[in-house]
Amino acid sequence: MTEMLYTVATIIIPMVLAIVFHEVAHGWTARALGDPTAAEQKRLSLNPLRHVDPFGTIILPGMLALVKAPVFGWAKPVPVNFSRLRNPRTGMMLVAAAGPGTNLVLALIGSVVLGLILRPYGPQGELGAVMGFIVANLTNFLLINVFLALFNLLPIPPFDGSHIVQGLLPERLGAYYGRFQAAGLLVVLLLIVVLPYLVPSLDIIGRVVLPPVQWLTRHYFALAGAVAGF
Repeated sequence: MTEMLYTVATIIIPMVLAIVFHEVAHGWTARALGDPTAAEQKRLSLNPLRHVDPFGTIILPGMLALVKAPVFGWAKPVPVNFSRLRNPRTGMMLVAAAGPGTNLVLALIGSVVLGLILRPYGPQGELGAVMGFIVANLTNFLLINVFLALFNLLPIPPFDGSHIVQGLLPERLGAYYGRFQAAGLLVVLLLIVVLPYLVPSLDIIGRVVLPPVQWLTRHYFALAGAVAGF
């Protein structure tokens, strides 16, 4: 039980941080581009309680971690009214890209901090219980941010990638594509859960998301090792 709680804690803490910054980045970018909706609804706070979805931010990631499946989750979406943006089509793409972009920056920061923390211990150093917990959280913080960034870039409604694709399409085609946002959760369940179960070769996460995630995390960990002097 203690080991299980330890594992869940090292997943939930970095997951909450990654998701909160992801969502708030959307709101900050939207406000900078003309839409103050998130600010008006007091959703530009970094207070996790304003953003946490009990199931999507805590329960689901914890369950996935326990069964050693790819960990993902979601928070309450920060409200963005694309029609209030000064340039709705371009603004929509920039607002959508802000979340994944922020996660990649956070992963970069996490790798540097991880390297700085490990530097005094050397490659064979023994970490105490507290430091081991911090290192485990930083490691998962890096992994989760990279996965969250690339996972959200999938062009599947309601992920951020779908808003980027919608902005790139011709206006009429983009408007038609945007209609699928309303059925977003159903589409996600069908493509990411049901389809791989029925046809394992069509596992989108395993075949599309994980290879670039693994490639990118190798580079982040290499940076952490360089900072640590290993």
